[in-house]
Amino acid sequence: MLGFPAEKKVNRNFYKRSKRAAKAAKGRRRPGPRQRRPKSRSGPRPRRREEVRGPQRLWGARQQLNVRLHSVACAGPEVHLSLCSWEFYKGNASGACRGGMPAVVSCLPGPLFAPGGSGGGLQKRKRQPQQAQQQQRVRLKGGAKPGEGRVEVLKDGVWGTVCDDRWGLASASVVCRELGFGSAKEALTGARMGQGMGQIHLNEVQCLGSEKSLWNCPSRNITQEDCKHSEDAAVRCNVPYMGYETKIRLSGGRSPFEGRIEVLLGPGRNGSQRWGLVCGDGWGTLEAMVACRQLGLGFANHGLQETWYWDASNVTEMVLSGVKCTGHEMTLSHCAHHSTVSCRKTGTRFAAGVICSETASDLLLHAPLVQETAYIEDRPLHMLYCAAEENCLSSSAQNANWPYGHRRLLRFSSQIHNNGRADFRPKAGRHSWVWHECHGHYHSMDIFTHYDLLTPNGTKVAEGHKASFCLEDTECEEEVGKRYECANFGEQGITVGCWDLYRHDIDCQWIDITDVKAGNYILQVVINPRQEVAESDFTNNAMKCNCKYDGHRIWVHSCHIGDALSEEANRRFEQYPGQLNNQIV
Repeated sequence: MLGFPAEKKVNRNFYKRSKRAAKAAKGRRRPGPRQRRPKSRSGPRPRRREEVRGPQRLWGARQQLNVRLHSVACAGPEVHLSLCSWEFYKGNASGACRGGMPAVVSCLPGPLFAPGGSGGGLQKRKRQPQQAQQQQRVRLKGGAKPGEGRVEVLKDGVWGTVCDDRWGLASASVVCRELGFGSAKEALTGARMGQGMGQIHLNEVQCLGSEKSLWNCPSRNITQEDCKHSEDAAVRCNVPYMGYETKIRLSGGRSPFEGRIEVLLGPGRNGSQRWGLVCGDGWGTLEAMVACRQLGLGFANHGLQETWYWDASNVTEMVLSGVKCTGHEMTLSHCAHHSTVSCRKTGTRFAAGVICSETASDLLLHAPLVQETAYIEDRPLHMLYCAAEENCLSSSAQNANWPYGHRRLLRFSSQIHNNGRADFRPKAGRHSWVWHECHGHYHSMDIFTHYDLLTPNGTKVAEGHKASFCLEDTECEEEVGKRYECANFGEQGITVGCWDLYRHDIDCQWIDITDVKAGNYILQVVINPRQEVAESDFTNNAMKCNCKYDGHRIWVHSCHIGDALSEEANRRFEQYPGQLNNQIV
């Protein structure tokens, strides 16, 4: 219930000894003002007043307890103490539990909250070899806080989701405990934490609650007709209360979800705590995500480097600068930052701010379509003037004999889905979109996708990019209506449950491979590469494929989203035969 996955044996003798010591201290009379303790160089040292008061204070606190429950009997898998059998003390409870003592527990924290864990503990722990080698077979995705998200399981080296048929608290609690949290607070159905992509591995999971893993629970084989990703199961787990939200606050905003960030620093030289501002230099989406998580306000909509319009507080001192987060931390104090404050612009108008949201978008690329549509085109230079203006060709194109000759292009289609819980909108408002005369459209983002061809060691041999010339709903799932359309200077974006299709025959939908030698490569596509727009999950924004190029033809295979495979499967992908020596096989 309190967010811990296990308990350890508690030292009840300590509480029994404190009871006896407190009673003895209570019965012992203090010497009068004229009485003097005889001087003695031998014998036990007289007990100080603080030593007597310790057990006395503990016993006094126990005497004030109002004991109401007794005969509590749990089987263990219950998600809440109220689900166990127990009895009330009736009538006057002053004599309750006279022969016993209040129940005492000692809880063991999970890896995220243990000292030295990834949540930002103070001490470093030695990793156990078995834990380091064994990959978790269950994970949570799409949640704003630790201990919540869409349930995904690993099967045959591929991650997939769980169908919500018969999904309940017992099964959800098995997931929570397996991941190092407490019991489940909620078992969510209907893709409440966003939809996954790829396979659905489990259906009709029916755990008793005592299982060590979700894979130990009975389930039914899934068929295509049984479930859709709109029925993906999710959980909210009980997690330990850490009080992180008491160390941060927002000021000046129009709503509780926005404002200038103020953080509470520990006791200084004078022993008092003080509130201060965070320097806006380098402040971005990832840092804002951590701040909103610490505040308990969900995801970040925007990370702001200037907050002059929220100048409504008397806090003026910059106390934190150089904050750099990975996006997974639970508090800003867990992020890297300057040891001493060094802020280029020190005025309060340059303090960091956030706009938080309970939901966020989540973009994913449909990997099989890239594999199905990839081909090579030798395109004449006289047809590439617009592409050159948008820097969609490699640098060697500047030295080409325009308009004669051609460029060799690796072309493919991109189908980008929004599987999150909020629409994906460009960061810039339509008032700042740039009209491009050559192509006759507006650019709402400078860079929307990166296309790269990499060697096995990660070196780029060719690259391309796609400006967000038009974000719109090309197609949608059933019962989802299109909201965004580019025609007539319309609003741009991708609705939840819709996708935007960039066909292979559109300008800049390619990688210029004119200068690439024959060999084996990795094709990589990254959506929202600068993370300008907040998403619930950035780990699934990259897609990778294996490529085999013989100088005339190209084979693209094994396309997958970056976090769709197990660690072992990813290692096999990166070292398929012939890749290490970069030769055709």
